Amino acid sequence: QLQVVESGGGLVQPGGSLRLSCAASGFTNNAIGWFRQAPGKEREGVAYISKFGGSINYADSVQGRFTISRDNAKYTVYLQMEELTPEDTGIYYCAVHKARPGSFLASEYKVWGQGTQVTVSS
Repeated sequence: QLQVVESGGGLVQPGGSLRLSCAASGFTNNAIGWFRQAPGKEREGVAYISKFGGSINYADSVQGRFTISRDNAKYTVYLQMEELTPEDTGIYYCAVHKARPGSFLASEYKVWGQGTQVTVSS
């Protein structure tokens, strides 16, 4: 199945944690990225990871709080989010890069999931 499905979103209080999962069956060789989009704002790259995890990058806004990882045997990429703030609220998307290195450019990703809502609020 060549598809991308996100899960794990929900409502969490500020300072809380959440782990998102991305089932990306059939894309083991590709870099995988996480993007998010808040209401009225542009979609932004959050983090991406290469095939074997040798290349991992985070947006400055989440550096030190979010951790991306992947389990190729399970065809799954994870995004562990810690110390969440209201600014982290948005729809989070998992996407498959056209090549292997990965990037923060949405135009370079060829397959996208439907997204999962993350809401950080008291």
